[in-house]
Amino acid sequence: MGYTDQRFNVNLSILFTELPLLERPAAAAAAGFTAVELWWPWIETPTPDQSELDALKKALDDAGTQLVGLNFYAGQLPGPDRGALSVPGEESDRFRANIDVAAGFAASVGCKALNALYGNRVDGVDPAAQDELALENLVLAARAADRIGAILLIEALNKPESPRYPLVSAPAAIEVVDRVNAATGLGNAKFLLDLYHLSMNGEDLPEVIERYTARTGHVQIADNPGRGAPGTGDLDLAGLLDRLKKAGYEGWVGLEYKAGDRPSAESFEWLPRPQRAAN
Repeated sequence: MGYTDQRFNVNLSILFTELPLLERPAAAAAAGFTAVELWWPWIETPTPDQSELDALKKALDDAGTQLVGLNFYAGQLPGPDRGALSVPGEESDRFRANIDVAAGFAASVGCKALNALYGNRVDGVDPAAQDELALENLVLAARAADRIGAILLIEALNKPESPRYPLVSAPAAIEVVDRVNAATGLGNAKFLLDLYHLSMNGEDLPEVIERYTARTGHVQIADNPGRGAPGTGDLDLAGLLDRLKKAGYEGWVGLEYKAGDRPSAESFEWLPRPQRAAN
């Protein structure tokens, strides 16, 4: 068990960032991976030119890598923002403009999971008003995902690194998942269970796995402390992934960790090469 029985994918927005975006799929493939995920790659625009979308699709296709997860537009990420969909005004408008673009790109490459980051609290804005706006936008996103046969992911982040983000526990994210599914009747909103973020919040990870695996659509990992590769911190990630498997999780496990000072390709020694290709 441990790492031998998982379907891993590499997050190309946190690994291989020493390379230009269009070179990262090939670098992941050279390291032995066949599946990748991405934050929204164009942080400056929710609606890039079709030529840019086509170039990314070609890079993924040429490398033989399957895109298995994509974030909707989330503002400046990496950076100060943690999503756009609950932020009134221009950012909410940008999120809405992105919905069909992101879903269309996902459909073009066969990606079946779209992650919608909630967004930070805004000074002077009633949190209830932000939550109302968030639900409106998440309903639109869930419907767009459903049209392409995809799920909508809702992610909990961690309070120390994202103090203005309201979903900083598994129960808080699950509550939003339930709200979206109740509003749409589609049932395609799922929890993005990130073991690093939840551990930073001090949550009981075995309990979270036991309670919420059935509603989990995607898993991400990094060790803690440090957000490095497995084995660089104190988390028993192999044991936690075993628990997920035993609880019935059969989805992707995204490697969303920092390589540190070395090239990304050297950060995978914890995972034997034959286990990197998605089975």
